[in-house]
Amino acid sequence: MVTSPHHLASQAGLAVLRDGGTAIEAAVATAAALTVVLPHMTGLGGDSFWLIAEPGKPPLSIDGSGAAGLAVDIALMRRHGLTAMPTRGPLAANTVAGAVSSWQLALDVSAQWGGRLPLARLFADAQTLAREGFAIGRHQAAATARNLDALAEQPGFAATFLAKGRLSPAAGALWRLPALADTLERLAAAGLDDFYRGDVARGLAEDLKAAGSPLKADDLARHRGMRRRPLSLTLASGTVFNTAPPTQGLAALIILGLFQRLENPVAGGTEWIHLLAEATKQGLAVRDSTLADPAQMRVHAATYLTDPLLDRMAAAIDPRAAAPWGVPETDGDTVWLGVIDKQGRAVSCIQSLCHAYGSGLVLPATGIAWHNRGSAFSLVPGHHNALEPRRRPLHTLSPALARLKDGRTLVWGSMGGDAQPQVQAQLFARIVIGGADLQEAVTAPRFALRGGPDGGGRPGLKLESRFGQEIGAALEAMGHRVERLGPFDALTGQAGALLRRADGVIEGAADPRSDGAVAGF
Repeated sequence: MVTSPHHLASQAGLAVLRDGGTAIEAAVATAAALTVVLPHMTGLGGDSFWLIAEPGKPPLSIDGSGAAGLAVDIALMRRHGLTAMPTRGPLAANTVAGAVSSWQLALDVSAQWGGRLPLARLFADAQTLAREGFAIGRHQAAATARNLDALAEQPGFAATFLAKGRLSPAAGALWRLPALADTLERLAAAGLDDFYRGDVARGLAEDLKAAGSPLKADDLARHRGMRRRPLSLTLASGTVFNTAPPTQGLAALIILGLFQRLENPVAGGTEWIHLLAEATKQGLAVRDSTLADPAQMRVHAATYLTDPLLDRMAAAIDPRAAAPWGVPETDGDTVWLGVIDKQGRAVSCIQSLCHAYGSGLVLPATGIAWHNRGSAFSLVPGHHNALEPRRRPLHTLSPALARLKDGRTLVWGSMGGDAQPQVQAQLFARIVIGGADLQEAVTAPRFALRGGPDGGGRPGLKLESRFGQEIGAALEAMGHRVERLGPFDALTGQAGALLRRADGVIEGAADPRSDGAVAGF
């Protein structure tokens, strides 16, 4: 079974499973298709993280994040008159794109499972969609229109993503990405390493230089994806896994660890929302004060998952009153996908361009939009996440996986920047603690703590309107600043989940807030 935020990508993954492919091969096919049909959210020019679980073996993690280029430092940004990291334009294209390297590392694991499908097969649907065309989704149309002023003048963007080179395309418009189709065809023939050390790499480096990006060919050539040990937390129901720094996976696990220590209110009620929101504040506070490139961290992330520290954080939560909130918002357009094959091998994968269309820079030789993940760096010298050459920035990307004591395996995740760990916690609380049906849990109303002094909006608790008015009023009485959203608002993420039972039956869910679908056989 496959679930993803676009139905055509889910079908691409399912087709690979039908051809006998492994969960990893299906995930690569799904991921490749998503780079075409959701080009504002993900792409070859972005980053990716994986959790992979094979029955009877410890889960493994893949870090497909890129580091800042050798010429990228605080002095460079200061010379351009910047006081904060840029989010758009050539200077925002300052870290290597690691997603393609993560695909290769995942396929190396797949080969150990007996996976033998060639890249040409895995990329077949993605190539066809890019060359023959796909219908623009409502989320892409809205994201393009919303960001048009910031993106329209960026090199290569208008020619690739705007109608007649100047208009935001309407939902339903047929769109083709021929240069991207050619790049996928080239990678399928030459191998994924070509992205970093071959003809594709040379084309990328030339276009990056011509556009004014500080990245160089040597930065691409030096990049390597990495296999890491995932973070884990043992709960009453089983063990939950998430990705290690530089991701915010630690924050997601802290929220679950704290929630387990608090009361167990009815899912969806006032107390339930309040306790999860207060646990979120604790988790994001640790993230923002601690997490960075793991090579730069003084304290191992797992330290924050020990009982004494979790007990201390839980004790700081008032069950009846909201703590102050004003953390600068970390936003992002991202895709999560999950796959489980007939052998029970499970994949939880997430990839992103960071903001919508990333830096906005589109490289003409390859049709690749380059991400802007370096926007998470600080320009304050000595900051734990300060910009330095060949350093990885903090990532909001964090796929989740759980092995439950009753023999079930759960993979789940969401897009949404700061909302990601919050959505993960809400889904886990509904599915595992509350016993809800998988699709019921994904469809259920959600909330998200969003916004802040630098986040482009008032900080507060954003509630989908399907929560009753009385719940909002009760939360306000507790001290929360409440804002009402639409009934199915993507501000609370676009999630998905797969659950394999001990008897081998797989349940799946896709989010009505997305264009996604579950595909299985």
